[in-house]
Amino acid sequence: MTQPIAFFDGHNDFLLRLMMSPTPREELWLGDSGNGHMDLARMRRAGFAGGFFAIFVPPASKGPPPNMAAAMANPPYGLDLPPLMSHADAQPVAMTMAGIMHWMARAAPEDFAVCRTPSQIRAAIAGGKIAGIMHIEGAEAIGPDLDALYLFHEMGLRSLGPVWSRPTIFGHGVPMKFPGDPDIGPGLTEKGKDLIRLCNRLGIIVDLSHMNEAGFNDVAAISDAPLVATHSNAHALCASPRNLTDRQLAVIRETKGMVGLNFATFYLREDGRASPDMGWEELLRHTDYLIEHLGEDHVGLGSDFDGCIVPRPIGDVTGVPRLLEAFAQHGFDDALLAKLARDNWLSLLDRSLPEQA
Repeated sequence: MTQPIAFFDGHNDFLLRLMMSPTPREELWLGDSGNGHMDLARMRRAGFAGGFFAIFVPPASKGPPPNMAAAMANPPYGLDLPPLMSHADAQPVAMTMAGIMHWMARAAPEDFAVCRTPSQIRAAIAGGKIAGIMHIEGAEAIGPDLDALYLFHEMGLRSLGPVWSRPTIFGHGVPMKFPGDPDIGPGLTEKGKDLIRLCNRLGIIVDLSHMNEAGFNDVAAISDAPLVATHSNAHALCASPRNLTDRQLAVIRETKGMVGLNFATFYLREDGRASPDMGWEELLRHTDYLIEHLGEDHVGLGSDFDGCIVPRPIGDVTGVPRLLEAFAQHGFDDALLAKLARDNWLSLLDRSLPEQA
């Protein structure tokens, strides 16, 4: 049996599923039910070598949550964003998810490791373990004094997005709408600018996914690290405000940064629909476009597994080998496949993370 190409993933929401599902987490992580997009058995079969595991605090809701998938299935749409969440509300949830990630390593010590440095990441992969990197998507859990950032860093945090789509005390995200433009709203607050500087000092990657254009510009002006969007696509091909404009792609390229191709159909399809009924064409178009504008050394995968609707040919994590085969059929040679699958992410981590834990 041919071994699948090992790949590294820029973003998943598996921790959220482990926290929110009524199914025991042992079954979701160690079982092989086929539910959701990921579990250990399917990750192993697919060649999942490592990735960023997101801590995301879901919006508090007094009533039933809005049916976002239904609205996004019929563009144009514009969804109301949840209000700002305090760190007092967000921090316990984020701590729970950080604990779950460490539990994953304890529950499967031969298969999964929480990694903090480039050498730990490469050693885990070389030893046959999945290299997990802790990421925070939306910095609500970090209070205005920023002290919690040190704590999360000690727990393994190495990547942070200052915003999800809702505002934080640090900045503003893009709305959930289609069509739309990321040039909306103000940039980083003064506390947000301090957050970026501290991330730079600690060696925490700043994720630009979900950030509006003014905030993107502020990070670009402040940060001395490569600019990274862990799970975003090309705005020119899908006019979602979550996607990156040509100018933003050029700025990322100048810093030798990185963009992870998002599998979410509503960030891929030209019509912006949240529908899995699509083939490889849109994924190939976005990949070609990102390579054209970033260079082949700065594009990777950023699936958004367990956080989105993915194209039917992918289905779940076991569909990534099929995507890589589609890349090969599209004309990408072995060297480029290796870059897109994992090597570009590993090189970015070498450039971005300090070696001391």
